[in-house]
Formats: sequence, C-alpha cells, structure tokens
Amino acid sequence: MKRFLIWLALLAPLLTLGLFALSKGWFYPEPFPAQWTSQAFSRLLNDSRTLKAILDSLLLAFIVSLLSLIIGYPAAREIGLRDFPGKKYVWLAIFLPTVIPPLAIGMGLSILALQTGLAGTRLGIILAHIVPTLPYTVFTLAGVFARYDENYEYQALALGASPTRIFFTVTLRLLAPGLAVAGLFAFLISWSQYLLTLLVGGGRVLTLPVLLFSAVSGGNPTTISALSLLFLAPPVLIIAATARFLGENPNDIHERI
Repeated sequence: MKRFLIWLALLAPLLTLGLFALSKGWFYPEPFPAQWTSQAFSRLLNDSRTLKAILDSLLLAFIVSLLSLIIGYPAAREIGLRDFPGKKYVWLAIFLPTVIPPLAIGMGLSILALQTGLAGTRLGIILAHIVPTLPYTVFTLAGVFARYDENYEYQALALGASPTRIFFTVTLRLLAPGLAVAGLFAFLISWSQYLLTLLVGGGRVLTLPVLLFSAVSGGNPTTISALSLLFLAPPVLIIAATARFLGENPNDIHERI
C-alpha cells in the first residue's frame, strides 16, 4: 500500500497532464473529461515550429553534454585522484555558477555574447549552457575517479599497450557508467534551460522550453499539457533506455576487461 501511494504521488502530475492533453472541454466539477481527442498532439507534431524546437533542443543538449564531458574529464580526474594545495578553492571556483543567481549569470553571458557576436546563435547558447552543466559533470566524474584504480592502466602499459589504446579499451570501459550519469546530468540541465537560452539566444533560437513558456502565456491547458508531455518524453526515454546500463555492477566491467 505504501509503495502504491508513493507511485501514485509520483505519477499523479503526469496523469493529470495526460488527461488535459487528451481532453476536449474538461471543466470543473467533472471528474474526467467528457470528450477525448488527440488533436493537440497531432497539431503540435504537424507544426514545423514545434518539430524544429524539438530537434534544436535535442541537438543543443547532446552537444552540450558531449562538450561538458570533454572539458570536465581532465579536471575531474585530477581532483578525484590527486590531493594538492588549494583543492578546496578549485572546488569553490567550479561550483560558483551553481550558487550565483541564474539571472546574474544570464545577464553577464548575454552581454558577453553581444560583444563577441554570439548573441542569437546556437554556438552562443551551447557555450552558455556549459556554464551550469560543467560543475555537475565535474562533481559526478570526480566521485567516480575517487574510487578509480589506476593500476589497470599501469598493467596495460606494462603489457605494451599504447596510451590511446589504454584510454579507449581500459579507462573508458571502467568509467562508462560514471560518464553516462555525468552526460545525463548535462543533457537534462541543457534540455531544460529556458533563461539562458532566452537571454543569449534573444528569441532567435527556438527550443522546446522557450516554446513551452510561450504557450503558458497563452493559457490553453490542452496545448500546454501536450507540450509538457513532449518536453518530458526525451529525458524519460533516455533514462529508461540506460537504466540497466547505469545499474551495472563495476565488478562485471572489470571481468570483461
């Protein structure tokens, strides 16, 4: 019973959105919609602006997560594996973007984008999204490296493997679950960014969060609910697809290597 109540509390918002998205005239005090329709989804999926917003959001989030992993990897490795003077100050510098008010960061990045000619461009938005995603990427990977055993790399080196081969066949395979979690964090943060996208993009780059907030101002609950479900779909599908991989036992990875 307790588990049922927990699941009900978690799924209730999604069920409510689903009812609104598939309803045609649901008014109080009716417990359920009197008429059902999928016109909201059909209209949105046949709208070129919606499809473009979805594709742009996916592309931006994917690129941001990839760049966050590439940039954050060396910093996380040093922080996780080494002790050095001033380490806590390095942590502080990395996490500053998470404690500074988002509006202050957004305004600063907007001014910088205007000065460098990146305002209203996808590149400007990508660089802006890296600011909030990088701290979480470094934090996640640093925790992985804190439990990482470099002896596997030394053994492969002693057996004659090149550094490149060690990286791709040993290091990446051992770090794969941690890299996936860090990449998911970066993807979800970038996917849900509204303020930075609006301030840096200036309305020229339309992503799904920007489109969703625009629909909210219109006040149509059916359209809002359908857009919200479309907004939730990619993260849920990605997490569901990688759930088994993320829960993999590290010992099983070691045995395969």
